Amino acid sequence: MENLPASDYHVPVLYHETIEALSIQPNGVYVDCTFGGGGHSKGILEKLGTNGKLVAFDQDADAQQNIQNEPRLLFVPQNFRHLHRFLRLHGIAQVDGVLADLGVSSHQFNEGERGFSIRFEGPMDMRMDRRQGVTAADIIKTFSELQLHKMFEQYGEVTNAKTLAAHIVQQRPRLPFATIDQFKAMISSVVKGNPNKYLAQVFQALRMEVNDEMGALKEMLQQLPTVLKPGGRAAIITFHSIEDRMVKNFFKQGSFDEVIDNPFVSVEKVEVFKLVNKKPITAGEVELKRNTRSRSAKLRVAARV
Repeated sequence: MENLPASDYHVPVLYHETIEALSIQPNGVYVDCTFGGGGHSKGILEKLGTNGKLVAFDQDADAQQNIQNEPRLLFVPQNFRHLHRFLRLHGIAQVDGVLADLGVSSHQFNEGERGFSIRFEGPMDMRMDRRQGVTAADIIKTFSELQLHKMFEQYGEVTNAKTLAAHIVQQRPRLPFATIDQFKAMISSVVKGNPNKYLAQVFQALRMEVNDEMGALKEMLQQLPTVLKPGGRAAIITFHSIEDRMVKNFFKQGSFDEVIDNPFVSVEKVEVFKLVNKKPITAGEVELKRNTRSRSAKLRVAARV
């Protein structure tokens, strides 16, 4: 088995599986929605011929340091929710494949001043795109108790989300929370179970809210039927059950609602995608040992009808 592209910035998960799933045509046009360390992009470029093209999106300015001098690569420093708009802007009507890896890059976790990780002291920031205004501290400061409760419950699956929300609202007028250590101290009395796991879930919820990750994913998925050529493939790696459900439902029925199979009700289905794999692809033993982040990764692949 060939090695993964070496990068201190980020180790791509399900690397071989994703490249294989895209079924790359040498002269095709492909999109990597989450360039990051450029790992997956490198794999796509290796399969492309001289006339092939890769469009790479990344809203994080830090990712630009990973761009190689590569004539077949077009880098777009934007959130992938603007996929269709920027493809059109660059004169690309449709593409042969779209890839998105929805995880946070190792680089983002390892840079303390970005505020993504519970391991370092730094500001409660968590913005992937530092051009946008709202930080994690802003959310802690301004969200109502109900908004905080819903956010921690849905995005973080925090066991005592209601208690945590009430505690934050009660403590925030008198305790500082601008930094990670201050925030951890502020909520320490309501932490349940394994503190690291608990805090990771709380931080995940805040990060997903700060970056409107579910909104961006929804908008990008809705654009896939327009941007993909017939037969073109979408390969999406999720790390969270809500994301996975959204991708699964959209690939299956072209919408985000759960469809209950009722033999007595006939619902006309418009097939937009054909599933390439019925069940999600997950990491094998070797990868799980080498990269713990791959534990929760699920890859779903569908082809445009």
